[in-house]
Amino acid sequence: MVYVILVYDIAVERLNAVRHVMKQYLNWVQNSAFEGEITEGKLEELRLRVYDIIDKDSDSIVVYKISNPSWINKSIWGIEKGEVSPIV
Repeated sequence: MVYVILVYDIAVERLNAVRHVMKQYLNWVQNSAFEGEITEGKLEELRLRVYDIIDKDSDSIVVYKISNPSWINKSIWGIEKGEVSPIV
């Protein structure tokens, strides 16, 4: 398992489709951000599914892999937009 933080900048016409796929793998924590634990295999599956939707010339997705999630010191300023919960 690897912990990932995934942020994206995607054109509005593809946004809901991409978000729908990502919600099946990770926790939606901000308008343009997901995070959570995922296997390398599931991360690759997510990448392939998203690649079928995005425009590789104009959309952008950045994936940060964290090998030890205990190194993350996360704080939220303002309201918490998404609740981190296990993906079923």
